Amino acid sequence: MRLPLRSFCVFRSFLHPRRTAAAHRQGLSGAAMRLVQFRRLDKEDGVRVGVERGEGLGVVDLKAFDPSMPSTVRELLELGDKGLECAQRASVSGQCVVDRSSIQLLPPVLAPEKVVCVGMNYRDHCLEQNAPIPEEPIIFSKFPSAITGPYDDIIVPPESQEVDWEVELAFVIGRRGKHIKEEDALSYVAGFTVANDVSARDWQMRRNGKQWLLSKTFDSFCPLGPALVTADAVKDPHNLGIRCLVNGDPVQSSNTDQMIFKTATLIAWVSKFVTLTPGDVFLTGTPPGVGVFRNPPVFLKKGDVVECQIDQLGSIINRVV
Repeated sequence: MRLPLRSFCVFRSFLHPRRTAAAHRQGLSGAAMRLVQFRRLDKEDGVRVGVERGEGLGVVDLKAFDPSMPSTVRELLELGDKGLECAQRASVSGQCVVDRSSIQLLPPVLAPEKVVCVGMNYRDHCLEQNAPIPEEPIIFSKFPSAITGPYDDIIVPPESQEVDWEVELAFVIGRRGKHIKEEDALSYVAGFTVANDVSARDWQMRRNGKQWLLSKTFDSFCPLGPALVTADAVKDPHNLGIRCLVNGDPVQSSNTDQMIFKTATLIAWVSKFVTLTPGDVFLTGTPPGVGVFRNPPVFLKKGDVVECQIDQLGSIINRVV
């Protein structure tokens, strides 16, 4: 089952096209945009890149506006400023707009080279489990095949009876880099989005040597979306309300100011070990309120509906099947 498409944030006005030094440090483009990937329901023309025009105002089809443009956000980012500037022109043109009801919204990034995840990265989440504050980022990963759409189903695998929720701020890398300095790191961020780091706690805490990978990477265990909100559209990614609701009941509510290692630190740290490439996705950790640390523990069951919300970015809503 797929839930109806929704749009949660209003498109923000464009900045002046001439980028200042501060704007260059913040992001890759000089304009605020909400980039999406979608598939038209009435045509078999594959994945398309679009720009949300605002709630109820449809999506600009970038490839229809300029046939030379690629069909995925990852490929668009690989073009650098050329691709993003074309997306800006398409957005303000008022042309090639498709109605929201005629499309299926996909995750804003498909098949990234890497999905980098950070554990124990919220102070209040560490307090929840009486765990010490990490001295270095705790890094693990999901396989890209775990990524699913913002309104697609979360599939409970028969191998697990303890599937849990984790709302997380995610960001996407916009350009290639290695050994990135922390003071330069934000210029490598294409934008931010909402993620749910779905986790099989039995596999995370008792099975497979307590390694985290398998518990985190079942198919559908990384809902992502609804849009890639460019860095210039997010005033301060480390001061955003972040929430998760299960069947309409709040289970997590915090603020990204609780993050221990923030965006720039994570980019600098991870890029010591691996080369970051356009489209790489980072999940930055979850606040308190996950099911496993409740008394008694609570886990997702078929029929549940999980909604993850982050201010300025929007919401993803996924039914458990």
